[in-house]
Amino acid sequence: MKIRKELWFGLVFMGIIILGATAMLLGAEEITNGHLGMLMLSMVVVAIMLGFPTAFTLMGMGMIFTWLAYDRNTTHTLDLMVQAAYKTMASDVLIAIPLFVFMGYLVERANLIERLFKSLHLAMARVPGSLAVATLVTCAVFATATGIVGAVVTLMGLLALPPMLRAGYSTPMAAGSITAGGCLGILIPPSVLLIVYGATAGVSVVQLYAGAFFPGIMLAGLYVVYVIVMAKLRPKTAPPLSAEDRRVDLPAMTAQIPAENNTHVLPRLLNAAKGRRNRDVPLSYILTQLLIVVVPGLLFATAS
Repeated sequence: MKIRKELWFGLVFMGIIILGATAMLLGAEEITNGHLGMLMLSMVVVAIMLGFPTAFTLMGMGMIFTWLAYDRNTTHTLDLMVQAAYKTMASDVLIAIPLFVFMGYLVERANLIERLFKSLHLAMARVPGSLAVATLVTCAVFATATGIVGAVVTLMGLLALPPMLRAGYSTPMAAGSITAGGCLGILIPPSVLLIVYGATAGVSVVQLYAGAFFPGIMLAGLYVVYVIVMAKLRPKTAPPLSAEDRRVDLPAMTAQIPAENNTHVLPRLLNAAKGRRNRDVPLSYILTQLLIVVVPGLLFATAS
C-alpha cells in the first residue's frame, strides 16, 4: 500500500522525536525533573500527532509524569489533581472562556458570519482582491465573538475558500488570507489565550485586552493593505469579480417600485409613520400639532 508524503513526514518526525528522547535518557547519568519534563513534552507532541484529543492528552500526560515526579506516590498525585481542578473551577477569570465559546457558537449557528461575508464582498466588489479583503474583515469581526482560532479558520474555510477558488484566486492567496485572518482570533479581544495567560501569570485581563486591541486592528489593516497591493501588482492571483458576480437581485417588494418614481423618500416615510388609522389625515395637520406640543415643552424645559 502506497503511503502519502504527509504520512511519511509525520512518521519520520515522530521517529526523530522518540529517538531523541531515548538518546537523552540513555545518555544521562542521573534522570532529573528536567529530563522528565523534556520526555513529557516529546510524548505530548507524539500523542497529538497520532490523533489523540489534546485535552485528554495533556491531562493524561500531566497525571502520569506527576506520579513519576512524586516518586510514584498515588495519593499526592490525586490530591494535586483535585486541587488543580478546584482552583480552575473557582477562578472568576476562567469562567469567561466557555461563555465566549458559547457566544461564538451562537453567532455561527445564526448564519450571521455568512451574511456578513456576502455583504462585505459585494460592497467591496470594486476593491482589488475584494474576496480576500472581505475574508480578512469578516475574520476580524468574527474574532471579537469567539476568541479562538479553530472556529474562525474552519468556518471561513467553508464560506470563503470555494468562492475564491471559483473566482480564479490562486491557492496561496486564498488559503493565506483565511489562515492569516483566523489567527486574529487570539489577538483581538476578547481572546481566550489572553484570558488564560492573565489567569496563569496573574496579570490583569483588562490591561491585556487594552494592550492587544490596537495591535490586532493594526495587523488586520496591514493584511488588507498587503492583499490590495498584491492584487494590484499580480492581478492573476486575485482577479476582480465579474459583472455577473457583482449583480444582486432586489427583493420582491423592492422590485415592484417603479424606477421612474420621483416621490421624495422623506414624505413617504412620514406618511407610513401615520399608520392606517390616520392615513387620510393631511400631513401638514400632523406636523402642526407636533409643533404645538413640542415647542412649548422645549421652551419650558429650557426655562426651568
